[in-house]
Amino acid sequence: MSQYRRVYVAHSSYFFTLVTWRRRPLLADPVTVTLFRDCLRRVRQRLPFQLTAITLLPDHLHCIWHLYADCDYSRRWQAIKALFTRKMKAGPVGPPYWQPRFWEHLIRDEEDWRRHLDYIHYNPVRHGLVECPGDWPHSSFDHFRRRGFYPEAWGQPGEPRNIKGLVLE
Repeated sequence: MSQYRRVYVAHSSYFFTLVTWRRRPLLADPVTVTLFRDCLRRVRQRLPFQLTAITLLPDHLHCIWHLYADCDYSRRWQAIKALFTRKMKAGPVGPPYWQPRFWEHLIRDEEDWRRHLDYIHYNPVRHGLVECPGDWPHSSFDHFRRRGFYPEAWGQPGEPRNIKGLVLE
């Protein structure tokens, strides 16, 4: 097994990708989505971080977090996955629920942050789940559009978007 080296920088933002075990579509079920959101909220109360952006897809998720002085995101993801697993064990689908690791990227600057934000919000369209980012219910896209980060037509067929060839999967 190779040594995994993660970068922990206080007061920084990170992009994450988590994938379900064998890409099972666990997050296609609204009940499971609610359960995951509750686990995320509970861990944030105990181990604070700012959830900047997120998209939950049936078999994976992408998000951006901003961490403070305690920047141990691995501990936070471990807590979220463990709580989710404990809550799910009572259901009809047995564990495991998550692939053992996750992918992270330290956001370098505002341009990097914006590219990852675009990637997160356009991902449901890329996977053929919807035609427009605003049609996906499990995303922070509308939050950003309402605050003027995106024009009304961003990501719709025929409209320009700012992904700039970013490929993370």
